[in-house]
Amino acid sequence: ARVLEVAKRLSLQVARGETVEEEGCERHREPLKVFCKDDEAFICMICRESRAHRSHTMLPVQDAVQEYKGQIQTHLQALKEDRDKLLGFRELEMRRSW
Repeated sequence: ARVLEVAKRLSLQVARGETVEEEGCERHREPLKVFCKDDEAFICMICRESRAHRSHTMLPVQDAVQEYKGQIQTHLQALKEDRDKLLGFRELEMRRSW
């Protein structure tokens, strides 16, 4: 959800013609280079070494983006198929009622 939120925000900024600033760590003002899978959050290298994240599973940002992009597309495809089925049922019911 957080990945999707960031992607939406960046897409809106690009659509409006705004310059896209790289998001940084709120605490350390460092670039977010790692994704913490346990907390599902992008973190900086300083946060990565903190006690809060030291034992968590980490991924480089690009790997996390690709992984979640694949998951999102899989879910999107399933939702499209469900929508198509529902539209088919709706059309069938409308024909029956006529």
